[in-house]
Amino acid sequence: MKIKSIATLAACSVLVGLSSCKQNGQSAADFLGYDPDEQQLFIGDDIAIAQTQYGKVKGYILHGVYTYLGIPYGAPTSGENRFMPPQPPQSWDGILPTVFYGDTAPQMTEGKYTNSYGTFADHWNYYDVSEDCLKLNVWTPNTDSAKRPVLVWLHGGGYTNGNGIEQDGYHGENLAKKGNIVFVSINHRLGPIGFSDFSAVDPKFKDSGNVGMLDIHAALQWVHDNIANFGGDPSNVTVMGQSGGGAKVCNMVEMSDNKGLVHKGVALSGNTNKALDQNFSSELGKFIVKEAGLKPSEMSKLQQMPWREYYALATRAAAKFVEAHPNTTARGAFGPVADGVHFAKDTYYQDKEAWSNNVPMMFCTTTAEWGMSRTSPELEAIDKEQALQMLQRGSLFSGPRSPEKCAELYEAYANVLPNKTKPIEIVNLANASRDMVVSVANAKKFQDAPVYMAWFDYEPNLFNGRMRAFHCADICYWFKNTDVMITHTGGGKEPRVLSDKMSTALLSFMKTGNPNNKLLPEWPEYTIEEGAVMILSNDCRVLNDPDREARKSL
Repeated sequence: MKIKSIATLAACSVLVGLSSCKQNGQSAADFLGYDPDEQQLFIGDDIAIAQTQYGKVKGYILHGVYTYLGIPYGAPTSGENRFMPPQPPQSWDGILPTVFYGDTAPQMTEGKYTNSYGTFADHWNYYDVSEDCLKLNVWTPNTDSAKRPVLVWLHGGGYTNGNGIEQDGYHGENLAKKGNIVFVSINHRLGPIGFSDFSAVDPKFKDSGNVGMLDIHAALQWVHDNIANFGGDPSNVTVMGQSGGGAKVCNMVEMSDNKGLVHKGVALSGNTNKALDQNFSSELGKFIVKEAGLKPSEMSKLQQMPWREYYALATRAAAKFVEAHPNTTARGAFGPVADGVHFAKDTYYQDKEAWSNNVPMMFCTTTAEWGMSRTSPELEAIDKEQALQMLQRGSLFSGPRSPEKCAELYEAYANVLPNKTKPIEIVNLANASRDMVVSVANAKKFQDAPVYMAWFDYEPNLFNGRMRAFHCADICYWFKNTDVMITHTGGGKEPRVLSDKMSTALLSFMKTGNPNNKLLPEWPEYTIEEGAVMILSNDCRVLNDPDREARKSL
């Protein structure tokens, strides 16, 4: 049965915001978007109205999914709010249209749209950039009181780049519809704006090194306080992210402030079990002030400086500071700070009395994270000697290696997965080492909640088969978006079948804390002793820590 008139739809929404409109015992959403010959999009004065604690918002309904984009969860972070914990947004009268994504957090976006294969494949979505960036997006099957599980997506880009819809694969509609869940994605402060630690400059700025993480906490608090009005269950929230977003998931599960706000965590191709040493971050903060030619009492001048000017200043100062401190172990100058208040000063998850003790986690990496031959046919044909030379140069997270070490490394990784036989594949596998994710999973195993591990190995037939299981490749499979992020998958039945398996596992994990389902082989919990990992490809299977010996050669 189909809705024949928008008037029928509007009449229901006037009364209940489409939260419980019934026709022959079905909700309004049951009648929307399922016939491609019928109207797919519904937007109007009385459609998709929802209440938040700050005022009403108005979205739209597309393919039967209620969509709200750019809902404010915090005030603008410019001026006196810069370097400070997020403040609540100002309440509004009337109904606020929330039908397009909020501004991207301050960052350098130049070069994103160069005419290159990278732009084609990753299809970046960047819009306006400003300090009024504390906005979130919601996709939900209905705004009723069904108490659906909630997923909060934390974007990648390290701690410096990205936004909540950076890639098409981040779109929440399909997973919300398939799993009957509520999908939320957010923007938050990044880079020097989000992580400049001025705690040693002025006590007023004691939290400045962590305001980017406090933004995420504020978004989670918003979810807790408001998501029931969007059909979600605030007592069942899963945080999920990839790359830098995966590290943010680890931070959110550790963060002392998040008790009662986070119930499960999924980290993809990014993870961490430690925040920045505050000795480093606070000294860098002092150096930034010095580089600006200011006194500690003049911090307000940094707050009033145009964000691009401050960004350039802090980036320049950080480069000088890191060069003068070559022994630092920091992967980046700006990131969460181990202040002993929000984040532990030592390794995460080592307290069984902490709220995180009861939070299950799932980790996934890919077999060719930093694969280099996608647009370089010549790399596909390298021989073993050339592969050894590549290994000597190191990878994103390792320095140069000796010839002897490279020979050992090559032989070790040549025996990890039988389908990786080409020299370039072995280089990719070695440089995509699981060493860090295993160390984080082992740290989490100190606590009582279960841990699950996956390794994504699907290779789409793109770029003459050179696409491989690259960094970001698995996102759209988890979210049922293989026919949306088609430049990552090729589209069609084969990736769709794997996506069914992976999205079903994610939905099961969200609902129960266990990813097992009838579409996959039995998925054992990860243990330090066995190291069970689910290989995600056309042939999904469980292996016990297949690269354990190889990692010893790193």
